[in-house]
Amino acid sequence: MNSSTFAKGSDNTFDVLNFDFISPSPTQDAELLNQLSFVPGLKEILMLRQVHALEHATVWTLGESHSVVRKKTTHHKDVVDNQLYSGLSTEEGFYLYGEVNISDLRRSVNLALQRLTNGEWNLAVHPRCGTNASVAMLLTAGLALGMHLLLPRGPIEQLIGLSVATTTATEIAPDVGAFFQRHITTAIPFNLAVENITLKHDAMGRKAYFVKVKWRQ
Repeated sequence: MNSSTFAKGSDNTFDVLNFDFISPSPTQDAELLNQLSFVPGLKEILMLRQVHALEHATVWTLGESHSVVRKKTTHHKDVVDNQLYSGLSTEEGFYLYGEVNISDLRRSVNLALQRLTNGEWNLAVHPRCGTNASVAMLLTAGLALGMHLLLPRGPIEQLIGLSVATTTATEIAPDVGAFFQRHITTAIPFNLAVENITLKHDAMGRKAYFVKVKWRQ
């Protein structure tokens, strides 16, 4: 699909398995585009992956800022609202949903871009990303089908198989989803520059801030 993800939390404690056998290169997308510029839609796909990472990182940095304020005002160490913000990425930028001051958003976007390109690649991955939900559904369906084919056709055996498939999918989906985010649906935004932030309506008519970006070599 052309966009992704959504209702993300603000507690940056999401741990994923370390699958960084390929480290991001600042020039990899630019070189790929130069070599395969004749491929229709390639630039849009590359931009979408980078925007997706910037969206996640912005949600993390906004959440961190909010957590600091909540901690100072409530005197509780672990008070964090996990559903403050959500986002929707496109190849031109991303929508940011939730109550946020535009000055805070501008600061968070720039900070997110800086931190990502300076090596904090974990900020590109978020546990509430739509990628994780899609992966969970695919894993559940695949494992359930496998159990159905492998086990006897009796109702009890099939029910046990379905339960095992669902439990297994739930356990491994976060790590598999993180892997897909890290290597497929996001990319470090080495080629993005923030153009402007405006208040506008999305395709569904919802009002949100739109962070418009542009490609730079």
